[in-house]
Amino acid sequence: MDTNDIEPVTTLKRDAAALIERARTRASPIVITQNGRATAVLQDIDTYERQRRALSMLKLIAQGERDLDQGATVSHTEAKKRLRAKLRALTGE
Repeated sequence: MDTNDIEPVTTLKRDAAALIERARTRASPIVITQNGRATAVLQDIDTYERQRRALSMLKLIAQGERDLDQGATVSHTEAKKRLRAKLRALTGE
């Protein structure tokens, strides 16, 4: 992390709009410090949402690996059957 990506809370209080714009245009988080210690992160919404989606995918992959290790799996045919049933329920067929 570049030292340009670290700002004291007083800068956030004084010039929040500029910090938000910097985070947005650089797509890079800014660490906010208080009393010399990192206490928060300012991040643009697009990067935040991408990270949230990536984290969700990683959680699903980890769950899948646990299921596989525990033998909690179904065949491809059974998975398709269950998916079709759920889709029918959603569409009211």
